[in-house]
Amino acid sequence: MNYITQDKVSVKKSNTSRLQEVDFSNLVFGKTFTDHMFECDYKDGAWVNPTIRPYGPLSMYPGAKVFHYGQAVFEGMKAYKDDSGKVFLFRPEENFLRINKSSKRLAIPEFPKDLFFEAMHKLMELDREWVRPGLGNSLYIRPFAMATEEGVSASPSNEYKFMILLSPAQAYYTGDVKVLIAEKYSRSANGGVGAAKAAGNYGAQFYPTNLARERGFQQVIWTDANTHEYLEEAGTMNVFFRINDTLITAPTGDRILDGITRKSVIALAKRDGIQVDERPLTVTELLAAAKDGSLKEIFGTGTAAVISPVSAFGYQDKVYELQKVENGFASRFKKELMDIQYNRSEDPYGWRYEV
Repeated sequence: MNYITQDKVSVKKSNTSRLQEVDFSNLVFGKTFTDHMFECDYKDGAWVNPTIRPYGPLSMYPGAKVFHYGQAVFEGMKAYKDDSGKVFLFRPEENFLRINKSSKRLAIPEFPKDLFFEAMHKLMELDREWVRPGLGNSLYIRPFAMATEEGVSASPSNEYKFMILLSPAQAYYTGDVKVLIAEKYSRSANGGVGAAKAAGNYGAQFYPTNLARERGFQQVIWTDANTHEYLEEAGTMNVFFRINDTLITAPTGDRILDGITRKSVIALAKRDGIQVDERPLTVTELLAAAKDGSLKEIFGTGTAAVISPVSAFGYQDKVYELQKVENGFASRFKKELMDIQYNRSEDPYGWRYEV
């Protein structure tokens, strides 16, 4: 399927490429960027001047509202190259729909679909060689929108900038992670912006995550703001719990991000006849399952890591180790998803999108 309807995006091609300067075997996630980027401005009620230009700095006033009121949203996507050199995105329309949903929640104007996909295609044409083949290699794609109007009055901006950056990537997590169940801090609350990929959601996570790392954990399993009894997300990922052969994950809503990898895992599980319960799971239930042996797996799902198994969790100064499961759900679904993403298997769902 091709979503391009018109040719609106102008291109200013870089005179030189930094491709040869990059050590693709030693990448730090999100630190290296490709030769080009996309930007488009919202002024006088319309998105104007959609342009791809060489990657470089922006010039912004310190009074820009994004710096003062946090009007900023983003997405995370990936491009994959198969063994024959074809490049694919994974369910990109879901990312397009979600960034507009996030924008609406933060009073940012929605971005046009034709511009989004035209920009994506043209960026991929220009920076195609930055997508390395091989399982685990990918090109991380970061669309984002931010308020650019100058002024510190507490009101929505009248001007915005929409951008897309590209960054070559390898595996995000190289092994299992240990997580700490939050007892004091929360990621979001009812009526808040937890369901949006708002920049501030992630900034607010850093401090409690740092506290967890000081105790030997890599991430936090967030609990609800009211009681800290219901398990919600793990770090920046949706989280699944396997109790016996049932998968349990928090339902989406005000507080939970509607993850694209999450919904893909649910689809694969249901196809295989695995019971999936989208319901609140309590800390009490989790502890009971850990103690009686019915807790088989915990894993996070997200674009960057795809699926990240949890080896242990901490709660109230006690650590609960999980036994390694042979051919577990986490490894099984990760392989299936990556086979679809890298064009190594059939795609009966139409998730793969060639660019």
